[in-house]
Amino acid sequence: MLRFLVRRLLGAVVTLLIISAVTFMLFYAVPRDPARLACGKLCTPETLELIRHNMGIDDSLPVQYWHWLSGIFVGRDFASFGSCDAPCLGYSFVNREPVLETILDRFPATFSLAIGASVVFLIFGVGTGMLAALKQGKAVDKLASSASLVASSMQIYFVGTLALYIFVYQWQVLEQPSYNPFLDNPGAWFSGLLLPWLVLALIFTANYTRMTRSQMVEQLSEDYVRTARAKGLERRNVFFRFAWRGAMGPIVTIFGIDMGVLLGGAMITEKTFSIQGVGMLSVKSVATSDLPMLLGVMVLTASFVVVANIVVDAVYAMIDPRIRLS
Repeated sequence: MLRFLVRRLLGAVVTLLIISAVTFMLFYAVPRDPARLACGKLCTPETLELIRHNMGIDDSLPVQYWHWLSGIFVGRDFASFGSCDAPCLGYSFVNREPVLETILDRFPATFSLAIGASVVFLIFGVGTGMLAALKQGKAVDKLASSASLVASSMQIYFVGTLALYIFVYQWQVLEQPSYNPFLDNPGAWFSGLLLPWLVLALIFTANYTRMTRSQMVEQLSEDYVRTARAKGLERRNVFFRFAWRGAMGPIVTIFGIDMGVLLGGAMITEKTFSIQGVGMLSVKSVATSDLPMLLGVMVLTASFVVVANIVVDAVYAMIDPRIRLS
């Protein structure tokens, strides 16, 4: 297990380096100059060069990337902002604030959105899929399969806009979506995120229903499950002790990836409901050519996905005894 974790951690470091380097290079492939945008219309060449120097973008690309990368471990000094202690992801080109501080300020909203939605789609998605597999071929199975197919074809921005109009503006049964810190007001936190949770969970619930059903049906046809039935074990015992445990492996794998992506920022959901989380921050960073902020968000998202994969692999071996990590 230790060797496995060391290998995966080394691979994670390489992956994050590649992602950050590619993001850095792609940013400069866009013809928008952040220094010129900050300089304004009445911009002289001298002023433009001074702004580039203050932003730290007057060096070559490899040098700029090295400065950014080394700042994470040893900190960095800026001509216009002063020193930035490690871990330093730089300063935003737009609001002149530390990137890491801004991301950490937005992260609780994204974390709340991801955790709440995941609880909803795991309970309903896995539960409905197991029920459909248990009632295979019956009306419940057909209804669940048809509903999940329709739901998985929907888009969050369409469902979210429609839900806003019906439940918030038309019927007024739910509050306007917003994020309120949990410790300040738990009730406002719950009511403000309830609609985004349900909309985001709708798409994921459909996917998890279909996946759980297919995995359970496959496991129920395995030899070891049929052997357990032949030995006279109760159907419920066979279903939950053998088939369910074997079916959870792929579901846990997909959940780890989905959770990593959600923690990195559910951009469409946050944009639809105007929730100021990491997803909205990344959208604004792309629109304003804010390289330090964009790099910070990308590295954060990639980190969550990589760590989630490592955790999932370890949990997979615990769930399924047939899997062993070397």
